[in-house]
Amino acid sequence: MVKHNNVIPNLHFHKHWAGRVKTWFNQPARKLRRRVARQSKAASIFPRPVAGSLRPAVRPPTAKYNMKTRLGRGFTLEELKAAGVNVRVASTIGISVDRRRVNSSQEAMNVNVQRLKEYTSKLVVFPRVAGKVKKETPLRTSLPPSSSPPLSSLLSRRLRPLSSARSPRLRRRALPT
Repeated sequence: MVKHNNVIPNLHFHKHWAGRVKTWFNQPARKLRRRVARQSKAASIFPRPVAGSLRPAVRPPTAKYNMKTRLGRGFTLEELKAAGVNVRVASTIGISVDRRRVNSSQEAMNVNVQRLKEYTSKLVVFPRVAGKVKKETPLRTSLPPSSSPPLSSLLSRRLRPLSSARSPRLRRRALPT
């Protein structure tokens, strides 16, 4: 007889438990499938960047995270104007735009304007019709196919990554006394 206030031992071991077990035997094949899919996507959208649109460097809110820098949603209208990029043209040449964001400091605006200027200086926009180059936009240039960089160099790097250099004005946390 069972003593004390314990669980009554009526375990059900006749279920089809083998069908409910989650295994990870497909993990290596899934890794390979994802890698092949990334490569085929990169080849299909070539020469556009794989990482997506160019994004600004922003500081996260709150005192806990504001010493770091991360990629934001899009450039402000003031940053685009200072860099000399038309707002309507920006989204067509791979620059993300955030109309709600406002600049709170001149230093952050200068960093993002510099990112935009560096991006537009290296930008190559192929004409929609081969041999027809638009004259009104200075960003639209054409390259002969032989002078384009190799596919491997374009697919292996990220689109304008953030520099790892820290800002000189860091907030220091008060040490407990």
